[in-house]
Amino acid sequence: MNARAVNANRERWGAYPLVAIGAVGAMVFAVLLDMPEWGGFALGAVMTLGALARLAGGGRLAVRRKATDALTLAGLGIALMVGGLILEFPALMPMR
Repeated sequence: MNARAVNANRERWGAYPLVAIGAVGAMVFAVLLDMPEWGGFALGAVMTLGALARLAGGGRLAVRRKATDALTLAGLGIALMVGGLILEFPALMPMR
């Protein structure tokens, strides 16, 4: 295998290993420490970082465009972070 093929294979993964490892870490954090709110927040933060890494040029994905992938990942990550904060601090929400 030449150097070009190795680099192409390495670029193909992009931000997905970051998100996968972060997801496992967030789930372990939520289950072992019994703090699902902060586990959800951590997962959202990792997904948002993965979206930034994807937008910065990580990975080759032929199915979707980079902007579509990054916006979807960032939107879901931000929603998880907001949901985690709402669950952790319900007294600060104006809905009461």
